[in-house]
Amino acid sequence: MTESVLASMKVPLGDLPGLLLPALIDTVIMVGIVMAIVVAVGVPFGALLHNLAPGGLYENPALHTPLAWIVNIGRSLPFLILMASIVPFTRLITGTNIGIAAAVVPMSLAGTAFFTRIVENSLRSVPQYVVDVARASGGSRLQIIRTAQLHEAVPSILGGLTITIIGMIDYSAIAGTIGAGGIGYVAVTYGYQRFDQLVMVATIVILIIVVAIVQLVGDALVRYTTSHRRARAHVRTAGAAS
Repeated sequence: MTESVLASMKVPLGDLPGLLLPALIDTVIMVGIVMAIVVAVGVPFGALLHNLAPGGLYENPALHTPLAWIVNIGRSLPFLILMASIVPFTRLITGTNIGIAAAVVPMSLAGTAFFTRIVENSLRSVPQYVVDVARASGGSRLQIIRTAQLHEAVPSILGGLTITIIGMIDYSAIAGTIGAGGIGYVAVTYGYQRFDQLVMVATIVILIIVVAIVQLVGDALVRYTTSHRRARAHVRTAGAAS
């Protein structure tokens, strides 16, 4: 391919905003839909796994083991392989194997498996005495999960949620290889395939900025919920002492 042809294929500097802004919006939409599914499924499933394990509120090793294996398989497969291997399933669900809809299916499966383990591990970190106090107060098992386990694990879950969102941003870039749209699609189609370094650098910078913003917001939420929980614990302790 001659230099003149390559030059004609490159995106002019003035056209970059018109190319990158819609791609960024597509990425935000894609990740937003995926994270809504991941949180809606991952939180209850993580709580279920934790409480089906030995010592849990619904202790049932026979059920816990196969569910844990399913989650492990979902976490173990590299995303590109997972995305390619479930193309027939994706097409069955969405009617297509390209675009945002096609990317949401594998991203949701991978993200849910990852976030489920984060929720489960976060609940393991909740001190046992918190659960014992909730039990002694006469709370039902669902109330204990909601008001004791999940409530106490909020900072840890938020930290894991931040990591998951960043992971889904990475996955959305990989999904661009199947024409899912977003920043990844622009990087592959306009940057890599057309040897346009300006587009490649611009997409990298945008991804770095987006990830940094997500991390800053996530860290701020973790600090806020941690300090808020400590303040309430201090008030409870002071009230008990008086």
